[in-house]
Amino acid sequence: MFRSHIMVCGGTGCTSSNSEKIIEAFNRELAENGLNEEVKVIKTGCFGLCALGPIVVVYPEATFYSMVKPEDVKEIVEEHLLKGRVVKRLLYDETSQNDTVTSLNDTEFYKHQMRIALKNCGRIDPNNIDEYIGYNGYEALGKVLTEMTPEQVIQIVLDSGLRGRGGGGFPTGRKWSLAAMNDADQKYVCCNADEGDPGAFMDRSILEGDPHSVIEAMAIAGYAIGATKGYVYIRAEYPIAVQRLQKAIDDAREYELLGKNIFDSGFDFDIDIKLGAGAFVCGEETALMNSIEGNRGEPRPRPPFPAQKGLFGKPTILNNVETYANIPQIILKGPKWFSSIGTEKSKGTKVFALGGKIKHTGLVEIPMGTTLRTVIEDIGGGIPNGKQFKAAQTGGPSGGCIPASLIDTPIDYDNLIAIGSMMGSGGLIIMDEDTCMVDIAKFFLEFTVEESCGKCTPCRVGTKRLLELLNKITSGNGTIEDLEKIEILSKFIKENSQCGLGQTAPNPVLSTLRYFRNEYVAHIVDKKCPAGVCKNLLQYRIVEDKCRGCTLCKRLCPASAISGEVRNPHFIDTSKCVKCGACFAGCKFGAIVKE
Repeated sequence: MFRSHIMVCGGTGCTSSNSEKIIEAFNRELAENGLNEEVKVIKTGCFGLCALGPIVVVYPEATFYSMVKPEDVKEIVEEHLLKGRVVKRLLYDETSQNDTVTSLNDTEFYKHQMRIALKNCGRIDPNNIDEYIGYNGYEALGKVLTEMTPEQVIQIVLDSGLRGRGGGGFPTGRKWSLAAMNDADQKYVCCNADEGDPGAFMDRSILEGDPHSVIEAMAIAGYAIGATKGYVYIRAEYPIAVQRLQKAIDDAREYELLGKNIFDSGFDFDIDIKLGAGAFVCGEETALMNSIEGNRGEPRPRPPFPAQKGLFGKPTILNNVETYANIPQIILKGPKWFSSIGTEKSKGTKVFALGGKIKHTGLVEIPMGTTLRTVIEDIGGGIPNGKQFKAAQTGGPSGGCIPASLIDTPIDYDNLIAIGSMMGSGGLIIMDEDTCMVDIAKFFLEFTVEESCGKCTPCRVGTKRLLELLNKITSGNGTIEDLEKIEILSKFIKENSQCGLGQTAPNPVLSTLRYFRNEYVAHIVDKKCPAGVCKNLLQYRIVEDKCRGCTLCKRLCPASAISGEVRNPHFIDTSKCVKCGACFAGCKFGAIVKE
């Protein structure tokens, strides 16, 4: 029995910030001080507050240390573990008020959240199946196999109101019931862990922090529809998630929680991992199944739907990681508990990867219906550097931009669609006043053009033509007539593309045009980018009264476009300026402005 546990974040973000070296330092210091029999170091999944990583939490006090470096470990061991004195300089500021260390759950970041899918992330060692079992792990599977019929399982999922968390929001129980109705000698359960949206890392974090919850849920789904085989399709760029998922599958097999005759019920089920090569289109369910089969990742025409004819031509269900992570808790706590959370048509919680121009970047799980204002101002801590909130982008390349005027919109499936965006898998990018919305639309469209599989003409050709129009506008050559062309072309792409990638590709363009049309007009009519982002529309000017004549800008300029003598105002020759911004970034006196 250990008197203290040191939980060190082992998610991708903290690992990239040397959390492995922090663990090594703790083990070394504990051994040198004779504490390795009293204190245990545990590598966990993501705690959520990624902006403060690497994170270390010491139990039983639950002391939260942030931005820890390997060289800080010696002090934590000597002061906290040996002398019982908290190292205050490493505390997260919201947990240290008036010389009192408060609970992390009372901070603004956590108190507005409700963790269901992220229940065990940061609480357990994801590589230890016993710790998962200690937190009611595999109880739901045992209950299902020993007390319930497949029809009862499906009814519970239907009654819960759970909708797919991968983007479309299709009712999970309905999908399962459709597959269950189709007789076949073989059925399949698939998990989409491909997660290709820029800035999204929800599914990766769940698999890194709590892989057994997904394995348990897939086995439950297999029992419900009559499947004996499962596949997790995960991108190869997630090495930590792949390693921990494989370890979890191996351990589940060893404990006979996967394989033959699980819980002596006569039910057989096993899972294999299939690695994806990073194609965004393989997040579409039929393209994903093509890829698992070893074929080119292209969508198939529907009908038939996967519940009728999916993987290898057999009835198949596909849900994403977050959807599955909810299933064990729904089985254990009941559908009424889950459906009491959220809104009338969007039940439960949603995990978001909060990024962009926000103080507390990281992973958050909120009840459906929470307002965007709560996420940005309370959980996220607001916009840094005194800047103003301008827009939020949800749904990745398939979503849209929500303007500041709609900051009090409750976040759920229907509300987001009504304002021209969508839930998507859960990326939530915050933008401030320095963001050019035309440039943002172009960024997401560039991504879509690159990731289009090319199978259908509306997507393959239409998105390229749409991108050409945006490039024309940001280069200063656009016309007002181009805006009408953009709208017509966008609607054509949406209505005629074969799969969801093409059908939603114009969303970032249409939403920015809807809410930020004045910026498009400024680019076209005034030949200016209001946010000062679009390079071809920029001009740099030195403010004579502020220039000290230090010559730094002159020395930084790669094009010799700046002239002037020491201690005298300098000048920029705009005909020579290449608009690299080196002078603007380097000026210490704020004497250079963008126009």
